[in-house]
Amino acid sequence: MYSLGLTPIIEKLKEKLKRSVQQNSAQGLLFSGGLDSGILAALCPGIKAITVTLNSYGEDISYAKPLAEILKNEHYHKEMSLEEALDSIPQVIKILKSFDPAIPNDITTYHGLKFAEKLGLESVMTGDGSDELFAGYEFMQDIDELDTYIQRISYSMHFSSNTIGDFFKISIRQPYISKEFVDFCLQIDSSLKIREEQGIIWGKWILRKAYEDILPGEFIWQSKRPIEYGSGTSKLREVITSKVSDKEFEEKANIYPVTFMNKEHLYYYEVYREVIGAIPQPKKGEKSCPGCGGGIREKAFHCRVCGWTLFSPQSAVISNR
Repeated sequence: MYSLGLTPIIEKLKEKLKRSVQQNSAQGLLFSGGLDSGILAALCPGIKAITVTLNSYGEDISYAKPLAEILKNEHYHKEMSLEEALDSIPQVIKILKSFDPAIPNDITTYHGLKFAEKLGLESVMTGDGSDELFAGYEFMQDIDELDTYIQRISYSMHFSSNTIGDFFKISIRQPYISKEFVDFCLQIDSSLKIREEQGIIWGKWILRKAYEDILPGEFIWQSKRPIEYGSGTSKLREVITSKVSDKEFEEKANIYPVTFMNKEHLYYYEVYREVIGAIPQPKKGEKSCPGCGGGIREKAFHCRVCGWTLFSPQSAVISNR
């Protein structure tokens, strides 16, 4: 772990990230207006920044629009209708071959990249990996031996944006997870990633400190917004749940060979059955998922098919597919 003073580490962090951004340059950026995409936007003057929201739901646009104006980026706002979002569920499930309850997150990414395709973009940058490497998720504050955990997940990070990008034939560029930058981040002690600032415990503390001279304070010191809440696609959960009655859920939960988390999970599974079919059985070197019986890599804690996750403070994982 780095034992240098804070200033040299910050300078090195900025140098490494700037180099990674240059090596992963892109025509567009999926832009929530959050810390991670905000930093990338600041490092990419003039980039086409795309923000996706469901109607007027979600907070992202209230951050993205003013920040794009400050940074003078070319900003686009793709506003999905509820019907558009619902109609895209089968396609998203078909692309990802998954009925993971994280589908609302993926719908946001899908429509962002679909819009990028409409603009004629061949490459799009994302902020994927920053939360994992800099302890941006709140649950990470409760993990013992956090440095070991971050190192473990760093070797298997894969995001739905990669798979959806392949579908649209768009190259996905992810500066936060370039090998050189990941190797550097793993040398930063977790005490610099989770730290108190003005009475509040913050994840990604050192990343915030590194860019507080570039981005306004209200953007640097904003709380983490999961994609579905920032974009407003969390509204879909309420709508989908209303489509499944208590009786239907109880009956089908006893018929299907899947442990459902809720009605929404059942809904996604039935779409999966229509567009994909049967759940693939474990292959050699895989174990059986306790949630759906599908295959999971031996050392994995998350099933990419059904979203089943083994979660505890000691072995916490986050669905990043």
